[in-house]
Amino acid sequence: MRHVLTALLVLAQPALAAEIWVTNEKDDTVSVIDVATLQVIKTYPTGERPRGITFSKDFSRLYICASDSNTVQVMDPATGEILHELPSGEDPEQFVLAPDDRHLYIANENDAVTTVVDTESRKVVAQINVGIEPEGMAVSPDGKVAITTSETTNMAHWINTETHELFANTLVDSRPRHAEFTADGAQLWVTAEIGGTVSVFETKGQTQIAKIDFAIPGVSDDLVQPVGLRFSPDGKRAFVALGPSNHVAVVDTATFQVTNYILVGRRVWHLEFSPDQTLLFTTNGVSGDVTVINVASETAVNTVKVGRFPWGAAARP
Repeated sequence: MRHVLTALLVLAQPALAAEIWVTNEKDDTVSVIDVATLQVIKTYPTGERPRGITFSKDFSRLYICASDSNTVQVMDPATGEILHELPSGEDPEQFVLAPDDRHLYIANENDAVTTVVDTESRKVVAQINVGIEPEGMAVSPDGKVAITTSETTNMAHWINTETHELFANTLVDSRPRHAEFTADGAQLWVTAEIGGTVSVFETKGQTQIAKIDFAIPGVSDDLVQPVGLRFSPDGKRAFVALGPSNHVAVVDTATFQVTNYILVGRRVWHLEFSPDQTLLFTTNGVSGDVTVINVASETAVNTVKVGRFPWGAAARP
């Protein structure tokens, strides 16, 4: 009887709603969007100018790059409490959590280094010299390669995660902002904000295999500035945030051809899928909101008002 009662109590407990967590640069806060209702249900204070944001693998910890506070904050997402801070180097912009769920790779824009932090010991494991103004970070699915993009040097830097040494540098177009590996790790895609392109590299030999250009009817070319990028769940499409053009491009990953442009809010920065991957959320800095895109139809279906200058986004089931 005791086991039956326990089971009934578990079933009676409400399921946690899926959420999208958004950093707001100007408000020094993070907004929590309920995916079911598309409403902001909580807002928590953070350090100064929060940008990059990611969850631990079990979603029990939230890591936030508080850029102007020169730290990575660790938040308890159940309460919004800042548990502690991690050494990050100066001006952390973006970061990525390695597949081991332990090591954070952080781009330090002012120091021209990539900092590797052990989240358990809370210590810096390594600092790797890279190009000027590092911004984007990526780690391969097998955890063997980390990528840092440097905005002024216009390079993607390839780092051996075992030795913490650079083993390749590849040129991209002006002001690279974001890097993303395909799910199988075979390709690396790098966005170039001022260059207006996405470069695609074959991972094994670090050779460029494609360069993607964008042209939106009625929009000036200088407003087409690729920043954030995410691959669809099936890997057949890439969604690219195009900055002040206020559009997200859809790219066929087999042909590298643009198949659609989706109108979103003003100055779109980054993108995040809902946990069930049916919706895509875009952070729109200037309009201070998040556009909700139906992934299947590739159409914008809603807008959610958040804080001032939303920048990064992360999902929690």
